[in-house]
Parts: sequence; C-alpha cells; structure tokens
Amino acid sequence: MSLIHALVAQGSTILADHKSGKRDFSQATQTILSKIPPNNSKLTYVWEQYLFHYISEGGFTYLVMADDSAGRRMPFAFLAELQRKFVSQPSSSSLDESTPAYGLQGTFGPIISSLMHTYNTAPPSDELSRAQTELNQVKDIMVQNVEQILSRGERIELLVDKTDVMAGQATAFRRGARSVRRQMWWKNQKILGLGVVAFLIFLYIIIAQFCGAGLQCGA
Repeated sequence: MSLIHALVAQGSTILADHKSGKRDFSQATQTILSKIPPNNSKLTYVWEQYLFHYISEGGFTYLVMADDSAGRRMPFAFLAELQRKFVSQPSSSSLDESTPAYGLQGTFGPIISSLMHTYNTAPPSDELSRAQTELNQVKDIMVQNVEQILSRGERIELLVDKTDVMAGQATAFRRGARSVRRQMWWKNQKILGLGVVAFLIFLYIIIAQFCGAGLQCGA
C-alpha cells in the first residue's frame, strides 16, 4: 500500500485525516507537522523507508506519508488534488484559528479516504503527468532527512512503532526458546528412558546366561 496516512492541517492542528493499514503513524506525522515552516513551501522528509510529502500554502498544510516505493510523482499528484478538493469546499473559506482539531473529520475525512483509495489502486494518468511537470519546473521541492529536524526525544517517539515490532519479535523469540527447551527436555527423557530399558535388557541377558531364562540361580 503506497499511501499510508494523509491529512489536512491548519498550522499544527489537524482538521481531517485518514489512515490506511493497521499500523498507526499518527505520532510521526504529528511530529513532522509541527516542524513544517509557516511559509508556502513543498518538501519531502525521509524517514527510513517512508517519505512524508507536503504542500503548505495559504496557512493550510496537505501532508501524505507514503512508502518510498511510491516515488514522489504520485504522492504530489495526490496532494495537489487533495488541495483542490479542500479549497473547493465552501467551509474552507470560513475557517479560522479557532477551528478545533479534527473539526472537519466528518465532512472531509471521507473525501481523503476516497482519494487515497483511488491513488492506491488506479491513480489518474493526467494528474500524474501534471505532477511530473510541476516537479520538473519547481526546484524548491527538496528532500530532507527527518533526523535533521528532530531532537532525541522526538526521535524516540518516531521509533515507537519500530520498538513495538522489535519487542514483539523478542517475545516470539522467547516463546520459541521455551518451546525448544521443552522439546529438548522430552528428547533427553526419551533417550534416558531408552538407555535404562537397554541396560535392563542387557543385564537380563547376562544373568540369564548363568541362571537360565527363569533367573533361578539358586536351583
């Protein structure tokens, strides 16, 4: 899935968003959103195998988190169409700084969801062509590593998902280790049991040679 999390924000206040997939990157997008300068700009932040693309214009920020396999053309085409749809909304012109967080989730959230689905399945070719033209013409769409804008504490927050995965892997490893230990214990017990039986059979054969099969040595 190429596009993972998309949102529209006023300053650092998220007005509406949509997430695809099960993993939650809300903390990551919120942290990066707080670092976006207030001036009009376009930029791509890189974090591991993920890219955070955004367009900031007129006090609003349109941001999408995507896999690096999506490149830059498709996500920026998505953002451009997302911006057009948002600006065309009657409510967008009446927004001010008092608008609460997720104040447009009910009305614009489904639009983001539908648009993400379209671009994740069959992105419009004309929009992709337009985005490529803009990328070729606009030289200020730079790429910056997330590590350059985050402090240690924020970096730890961004790595929460990765830490959770590592913790899950460690738990699975411990479970596997316990299972292996149990299997080895039973295997050792079986070997020990077979050894005891073999010893008893060997002892019986030795005694039977002197005392007979009935072990009546005193007869």
